[in-house]
Formats: sequence, structure tokens, C-alpha cells
Amino acid sequence: MSLVTGDVLLKRAMEGKYGVGAFNFNNLEFLQAILEAAKETNSPVILQVSEGGMKYMGLSFLEGIIKHLLYKVEVPVAIHLDHGSSLDAVLYAIRIGFTSVMIDASKRPFDENVNITREVVKIAHTVGVSVEAELGKIKGTEEHVEVSEREALFTDPDEAAKFVELTEVDSLAVAIGTAHGIYKGEPKLDFDRLYDIKRKVGIPLVLHGASGVPLDDVRRAISLGICKINIDTDLRVAFRNKLAEVLSIRRDEIDPRKFLGPARDAVKEVVIEKIKAFGSEGRA
Repeated sequence: MSLVTGDVLLKRAMEGKYGVGAFNFNNLEFLQAILEAAKETNSPVILQVSEGGMKYMGLSFLEGIIKHLLYKVEVPVAIHLDHGSSLDAVLYAIRIGFTSVMIDASKRPFDENVNITREVVKIAHTVGVSVEAELGKIKGTEEHVEVSEREALFTDPDEAAKFVELTEVDSLAVAIGTAHGIYKGEPKLDFDRLYDIKRKVGIPLVLHGASGVPLDDVRRAISLGICKINIDTDLRVAFRNKLAEVLSIRRDEIDPRKFLGPARDAVKEVVIEKIKAFGSEGRA
């Protein structure tokens, strides 16, 4: 199965009323875990890389993965730039083969967000790349994006409809009560707002900050129009916890395969759990 755009996966999800997991990776172990989980569950999957992840892994490494590995994966895969902060970041991703990009101008005034997003859409669509944007401000920290609780702002349904019409974006990340990072309490999602947004917007919706959200709430959000669910923190926590556990027992171990392997498997277990909860198992 060759690489596909995010738009292809999300339109299928919208029609089939399930969600596609979008999992961030920063190294080989996370990439292996996500792809193995997708293969075992016969599920489509979105691989996400932030700007920080691009810098950490290097553009040549990512380009090699895209050109020599992802085209051989047996399930539909999109590779997506997460929280692109500028046109330059988007262009870098497109040049090395990303099939989907996010331009995040959500901290800017509405008109500026529209203009920036519209420019990215025009360029990306010319080369067959799908575009995600964000409206509203999701609290927490995600790489270079930091939004305080005071700054956090839920997505307005009428603004969402206008934004999609003006930008022709392919998917829209909405702020309905989730947050980036580790939750200090249980998140409370505004399902009524999500329902109103979906009634007025005819494109796939995206839930950021889904790590730590109860799976029943995620399933309900999917039933109300969420098609893409971003997961990052849950993977990091699983990796760290298993790594700490193994090293606490095998203090003298120096072979990285002996402790990175179990940590990778822990990430894989989380991805499988999410895929099954989102309803994408067997949808490849």
C-alpha cells in the first residue's frame, strides 16, 4: 500500500463513522511500534512529526523513511506535519514527501489565520498534499506552541463554518476542552459545541490533546464528527515508564536493545488499544 494523503483517510473515516489515530514519533522505536500496531490490527494510521521532531531526526533521515519504507507498508499510511508554525515549515515537509500538513495560525486573529491558511492550502493542493488547520486555542504546550489557561478559547461554530468556506482546508482541529500534555484533572469535553460545529462544517474534524481523555469520551466525540485523534503524550509516558522499569531491574545492562525493545513494545500496546477504541481496526 502506497502513502496516501490525510484527506483520503479522513474522508473514509467520516463515511465509516470511525476515527483514525494520528501518532507522533521522534525516533525509530516509536515508528516501529506504530507501524507494527497498524499492521497487526489492519488499520489505517497517520504518522505525525512536529517541527521539533523533524529537527531531532533530521530531514535526510525522514526523507529516507518516506521514500524507502513507508511505500512498502501494507496498510494505508499518511505522514503528517503536526503544528506547522510557518509557510517555510510546511514547504520543508512537502519537499521531503509529507502527504499531509498542518498550518497552525490559531494564536493569530481570525483574518490572519484565514489568510495564512488559505496560502498554505493553495500551495499544498497544487502538489496533492492535504491541509489541516486549527481554529480556537487549545491550552497546554505542544513543541513551540504554548497556550495558557487564560488564553485558551473554544472554537465558535459559526466562525468554523466561515473559516472552512474561506480557506478550503481539508480538516479542522477544534478546541472543545482538551489540552496538550499531561492532564492535572479529568478533561471535560463540550459535546454540544462539537455537535454544533459538525452541523455547520462539512469536513473531517480533529481532536488534539486526546492523550488522557477517557476512551468513552473519545468514542462519543467520534460519533459527533471527530475523524482524526492526536496521540503523543500517552506514547511518551508508556515508553518512559517501561524504560524506567527495565533499568531499575537490570541496572548493569548496557545493550540498548535490551531496554529500548521493551519500551518500544509498551508504545505498541498503547497504539493497539487506541486503534481498537477508535474503531479503525480492520479498516485498512
